[in-house]
Amino acid sequence: MLDKILEFVTPFGLSDSLSFGIAVGGGFLIVLALAFVAYLFMRFVIVGALARIIMRSQSARDDVFARMKVFSRLSHAAPAIVIYALGPALFAAFPVAQHIIATASLIYLTLMVILFIDALMSAGLIIYQTYRISKTFPITSFVQIGKMLLYFFGAITIVSLILNKSPFAFFAGLGAMTAVLMLVFKDPILGFVAGIQLSANKMVSVGDWIEMPKFSVDGDIIEIGLTTVKIRNFDKTITTIPTQSLINDSFKNWRGMQETGGRRIKRAVHLDVGSVKFCDADMLARFARIQFIADYIKGKKEELSAFNSAAGVDTSTLVNGKHMTNLGTFRAYIEAYLRSHPQISDTLTLLVRQLKPTEHGLPIEIYVFTTTTNWLEYEAIQSDIFDHLLAAAPEFDLRLFQNPTGADFAQMARSG
Repeated sequence: MLDKILEFVTPFGLSDSLSFGIAVGGGFLIVLALAFVAYLFMRFVIVGALARIIMRSQSARDDVFARMKVFSRLSHAAPAIVIYALGPALFAAFPVAQHIIATASLIYLTLMVILFIDALMSAGLIIYQTYRISKTFPITSFVQIGKMLLYFFGAITIVSLILNKSPFAFFAGLGAMTAVLMLVFKDPILGFVAGIQLSANKMVSVGDWIEMPKFSVDGDIIEIGLTTVKIRNFDKTITTIPTQSLINDSFKNWRGMQETGGRRIKRAVHLDVGSVKFCDADMLARFARIQFIADYIKGKKEELSAFNSAAGVDTSTLVNGKHMTNLGTFRAYIEAYLRSHPQISDTLTLLVRQLKPTEHGLPIEIYVFTTTTNWLEYEAIQSDIFDHLLAAAPEFDLRLFQNPTGADFAQMARSG
């Protein structure tokens, strides 16, 4: 190229040095112009055509490549290639300048390739996260370790270009730096290993609700990274914990509850032990009008009457033989009420049991599962059930237990 420009400049009668300078300057401008043309061609023709093809495709997933301008980074590689191909030949008479131009263009080209691969990996991760498998097998940590290796090898390549040394010479010396590298990259290495364990054992996935009291964590996982896991707590705060903590420390994962489709209610109604008694005829007549247990009352009366008659029991005293109690009847009512509840699962455990009496009264525990895992719906169902049971207990001549309050003491003083 330089010879052609000199042939064009020489007829003007300029001195050799001036002609040579003009030829070099003109050649340099021509190279820059060609590099700019290459950039425009790559940017608006090649990359533009790729973007139009992607946006017109039936799949919406590949639109990510266009939105993130992944291929736009390749357009910056075109001028570097032009300068690398033509620049050294133009400055053949200047070895130092020739070396600087060649090295700078290669460094720039390397950077553009690194940035292109980085964007390609990020876009691939976003596309992968649109598939359901990404919830059970997240690859964010693998992408992050891939980017780390990409930039590591890219840095080695750039340093080798600057020092004009083979990259393999640097890799050969890494053996002596192993201890230093292990110290510097300790957290990423531990996080990477922990990420593999979490994925392989399916311990957690994006979207899982976990509890980890040690870190005040109670919420949904929104990201599993190379060194950290992000959890959005139910108070809308975000907690970031080390990935290896999920391996080293215990935590509760509510995924099983979510997959089952039902959430457990385990709560007790506390009754005053002093209000428990046998049912007399008037009580049974009153209970028989309660629709949920009308059949139960009828069947139980017949069963107990047959037993007492066969055993010759003197039923004039209720302590003799078998008799219904208001507590047992209340438990039967609770069970019948829960079985008829449209939002209580009839396929999962449904249990109404009496626990050991304590100084806080006699607990009647409700152990059932709702038909929804939605938090708001679950709390509403649970509240409605216990609203009803607390109001229903006095209908069975049962007193609810609670520690005395100021109003209780005031009433005692008035009655005294």
